[in-house]
Amino acid sequence: MTTPLDTTDVKAPHRPLKVALLGCGNVGSQVARILLEDAEALAARTGASLELIGIAVRRLDAPREVPLPQDLFTTDAESLVKDADLVIELLGGIEPARTLIQTAIAHGACVVSANKALLAAEGPALYEQADAAGVQLSYEAAVAGAIPILRPIRDSLAGDKITRVLGIVNGTTNFILDQMDTTGAEFATALAEAQRLGYAEADPTADIEGHDAAAKASILASLSFHTRFALQDVHCEGITSISARDIEAAREAGLVIKLLAIAEKTVSPEGLAGVSVRVHPTLLSREHPLAAVRGAFNAVFVEAEYAGELMFYGQGAGGTPTASAVLGDLVSAARRIVLGGPGRTETTTGQVPALGIESVQTSYCIGLTVTDQPGVLAQLTQIFADHEVSIETMRQTIHHGSEGQQAFAELRIVTHRALESALARTVADIRELPVTTEITSVLRVEGI
Repeated sequence: MTTPLDTTDVKAPHRPLKVALLGCGNVGSQVARILLEDAEALAARTGASLELIGIAVRRLDAPREVPLPQDLFTTDAESLVKDADLVIELLGGIEPARTLIQTAIAHGACVVSANKALLAAEGPALYEQADAAGVQLSYEAAVAGAIPILRPIRDSLAGDKITRVLGIVNGTTNFILDQMDTTGAEFATALAEAQRLGYAEADPTADIEGHDAAAKASILASLSFHTRFALQDVHCEGITSISARDIEAAREAGLVIKLLAIAEKTVSPEGLAGVSVRVHPTLLSREHPLAAVRGAFNAVFVEAEYAGELMFYGQGAGGTPTASAVLGDLVSAARRIVLGGPGRTETTTGQVPALGIESVQTSYCIGLTVTDQPGVLAQLTQIFADHEVSIETMRQTIHHGSEGQQAFAELRIVTHRALESALARTVADIRELPVTTEITSVLRVEGI
């Protein structure tokens, strides 16, 4: 006599999960290709097959580099998201991305987005909506492309206390500054090369003015310090004022200039503990790990109380690398649906105040020209003393004018760490000195 198998503990196969893709540009086309080509492997990892039910685009007849089944394309994005279990948003910009994500969440779909501009501007409202609906809103690809940085901050370091995050999170600006450093090119020449190679857009404003990095900085800060920081909380400066002479002077001093996104715990002059979030060109020691990040690569350097110093490095842009991050989020969200349970988004446990850059403790490197006459250095050092700012190093180069022209001195002054507000007042007073011809640059210094 045979005993029938007890199948009460055998779990039935999960139904296929419907995936809607919004946008089919460089990243979207690679996401679609991988979903179709690697369907079996993705199903094995998630516990359910992932069925790409449609790709929403603005134009059905637009040329596309990756050949995809034409019957997948649609211009009716709203109907597509209403029928999906998982929605991948790769449209960029605020609208219609925001409305479509809200529609997807309202209909119970988990959302994966690479839209840093939207998340920086509207993230808090979208996170709250996702939490209320019990769905997952994931956005690993919104910061540093293929580099897995958001999940390690959110999950791996959840039991630690992050004190500081420094990141090269924009490949375009890193390529430009690297070109200037390695070839001696001026900014305009390096930008033109970045555009020729496809690293920079025809309108590179968002990159070179720091706006793209600022959006990513707000996301990094929000996860690192469990507080929702908005784009307006980020102090932002770009790289358009960086000259070949600045790069050369940095090299002579053993430094390199990088556009850094920085989020760190600090204390205001009034004693208020908070977090400063900022993006600006920064002088780094060439010994610092971030100084070795070349070309269009990205890297994020994390300092935590228990783990110490960590660095995450990799390709920060490109269709296939960014698609890797998108699909990592997709598999995570799909597994959550298969296994059940609430969606996992951000962990906001407190409300740490955002402090302005005036509360930051930093160092300055000030480049200026002054008339070459007795007493100039005494006047300068007195201004530093008046604002309680200490000079660490001073380099002086005398330029003798031709007949009938007065000689002048070119100075590079590096300060010890001091309050940003005191340093800014020092520079303002130096600018007003009759002997000051020009302040050529003011750069913050980190990591030395």
